[in-house]
Amino acid sequence: MSAVEGTINLSAPLRSADLRRAATPVSVVVDAAVRDRVERGRGFLRDVREEERPVYGATTGFGALVGFAGREEEADQCDNTLAHLGAGQGPDLPHDVSRAALLVRAWSLAQGASGVSAHVVDGLAAMFTTTFVPAIPRYGSVGASGDLIPLAYAAQALRGRGQAYLDGSRMPAAEALRHAGLTPLTLDGRDALALVNGTSLTTAATALALDSVRSSHRALQALTCLLVDLLGCDPGFLNPRLLDAYGHPGATDVADGMRKTLAGIVPAGTRALQEPYSIRCSPQLLGAAEDALRYVDGVVAADLSSVSDNPLFFPDDDLVVHGGNFFGQPAAFAADVLAMVTAQLGNLAERQLDLLVDPARNGGLPPMLAAGPGRQHGMQGVQLATTAFVAEIRRAAVPAGMQSLPTNLHNQDVVPFGTQAALRAYDMADLLRLLCGSLAVGLRQAAHVGARRPTASGCAALLDTLAEAIPAIDPDRPLDADVRKAADLLTATTPL
Repeated sequence: MSAVEGTINLSAPLRSADLRRAATPVSVVVDAAVRDRVERGRGFLRDVREEERPVYGATTGFGALVGFAGREEEADQCDNTLAHLGAGQGPDLPHDVSRAALLVRAWSLAQGASGVSAHVVDGLAAMFTTTFVPAIPRYGSVGASGDLIPLAYAAQALRGRGQAYLDGSRMPAAEALRHAGLTPLTLDGRDALALVNGTSLTTAATALALDSVRSSHRALQALTCLLVDLLGCDPGFLNPRLLDAYGHPGATDVADGMRKTLAGIVPAGTRALQEPYSIRCSPQLLGAAEDALRYVDGVVAADLSSVSDNPLFFPDDDLVVHGGNFFGQPAAFAADVLAMVTAQLGNLAERQLDLLVDPARNGGLPPMLAAGPGRQHGMQGVQLATTAFVAEIRRAAVPAGMQSLPTNLHNQDVVPFGTQAALRAYDMADLLRLLCGSLAVGLRQAAHVGARRPTASGCAALLDTLAEAIPAIDPDRPLDADVRKAADLLTATTPL
């Protein structure tokens, strides 16, 4: 969010926090600087067209059909752009992803290099003050010429065509616009192409997934510390000399944070000399994840500051440049890295829960942390579910960003599949949250069935927070809602 509470200014750098804020009504400001550069770009486009200089999509066909003339009338050229892209399939995208994608698109258009009409940026800004969400099918983008098909559905909805949501209810887009008090957008061919010819959906989904995985990463650091303290482990595996010798900055930083949370811990003296890897190697694993997430941070920051469109217009240089700024390879690679990080963090959470419920490794706590084994089953159902979550994450973690398939008469002869990578990472991030929630419920239950009171104040505070929100499992009860509640609690605020 910008410095003004409740507003996002399109003249300021876009941040992931802005994308999260855009899930609900927010004021998006189109200030004088934005309007000036958008109008200058539009004026330059008019000049270029009067000089009959070639401009892709303004008078031509699209994609592989660029060598053919487009339609003569501007309104027809808009339809020519959007109608053939109405080929998406599958369930509608999550509303936060759809609105975040349009915020990214609005920011890109607001830089003035796309030659769009000012009323297009105004129309997008107006939408964000309402609960309007275009109904966008999930499948159809290859993330190469931008997210063409999904963004075409968004553009059509803003014109009053197709379907949309208002206050969570799905209805014809024209009806949703009317009830929201919005005016349907009027577009020419260039406006229509600029709305669809960018990787805004890929960028938005990657950014939202990154935020979620970062929250889970922080939560896992805190939960690992609580596990260490509840079991009475020796924290020597976090020794700064050890981690400095390891030489990886992420591991050094993670271990430093974990030592702070474990400050004051008193080892029980009953554990083996060396803990299982899910404890002993946690700073190395979590640290490697931190290093990888920093790479993704950089890609997302660059994408949020990127003008993804084709062609681009530079009035000061009297320049129209046709190229490939709509090619979503950076986000594709970043989302694939995010998927790998998510899979290994999920493995860690599941293995730590498995250790916690096993009486052979948990310091003699009852099996499945059941308050009365046999008569009660404690964490048995949750532990089964975590196995399923990890299996689903692993299945989805196959890299997408290198699985190029030529399409569009070989005009798009290499494609990045960034949209698939980003949406897959978004889904996996939610499963990781549930794995964190499952581990948290287990740690809370361990304290109920005989684990010691944490000796580090940071761990004791975390346990108390969990215990206040999650009742002990005694007797058995369905735990699905408790897992979700713990996940929400952890990813909202964690001590690290």
